[in-house]
Amino acid sequence: MIALKDIVPAAENNINTQFILLDKGKTTMEGQLRTCLALVADETAAVHFQLWGDECDAFAAGDIIRLENGIFSYNRNNLVLRAGRRGKVEKLGEFTVAFVETPNMSEIHWVPDLNMSNKKYVQQAIISPYSRTFPPIS
Repeated sequence: MIALKDIVPAAENNINTQFILLDKGKTTMEGQLRTCLALVADETAAVHFQLWGDECDAFAAGDIIRLENGIFSYNRNNLVLRAGRRGKVEKLGEFTVAFVETPNMSEIHWVPDLNMSNKKYVQQAIISPYSRTFPPIS
């Protein structure tokens, strides 16, 4: 399992992690598919998580979720963690995990690492320490 603070953008479905869903935005349509954005976190960081189709109804705030073979990449100019076509999400329980809301890995500007030839990314700047989509929980 990888901690959310250790995820980096990539075009591979290789992220296995678990987190708590803190907040979920409204459901919208992207073409023929329903989608919604959620704020999720573990004890190291937070990130925006993209839910698709039936996933939008299957999960609610407070759910503990396991992601297998997820991907952290851009979707409509937003950096999001998601299951993608090859990934899997499942509910493990509710309300039983410690979490932090900062740093938010979706609010970091990433650039290609010029010292690496295998398409790795590095953090260039923090856009915002908290989610600009979901206000911090008081």
